[in-house]
Amino acid sequence: MQSDVSNKFTSFMSFDYGKKRMGIAMGQRITQSANGIGCISAVDGKPNWEQLDKLVAEWKPDAFVVGLPLNMDGSESDMSKRANKFSKRIHGRYGKPSFTIDERLTTFEAKQTAKGLGHKGHYKSDPVDELAAQLILQSWLEENPLQAE
Repeated sequence: MQSDVSNKFTSFMSFDYGKKRMGIAMGQRITQSANGIGCISAVDGKPNWEQLDKLVAEWKPDAFVVGLPLNMDGSESDMSKRANKFSKRIHGRYGKPSFTIDERLTTFEAKQTAKGLGHKGHYKSDPVDELAAQLILQSWLEENPLQAE
């Protein structure tokens, strides 16, 4: 679901979509900030819904943002099609809007950030997916600032 973003949506949960793990971040438009809150497991791109249900109940986002891993030329990849499908599923499951954003090079940037923080930049032991979700949401918030009424 991509459309105008009204001011009634202020808190967002974002996802760095993956086949085995999904990084998650929360952010809000008042301060234009995002923070990683963890990862959930997935099997072939299908999230552990029980884990996700708990996070959604705990954080109570107004809407969702899912990163689309497009090809470098901007065309759709198999993963971006899967991420789009995931975006539609969470919209249907939770009845809240789900927006998407181009996330090219986000994982690369997250790995560099993790290394800068003293991590090795590995997926399993370091916060790469979580950082990627944070970067995805931060980009989305910058592109969709809260408007003065």
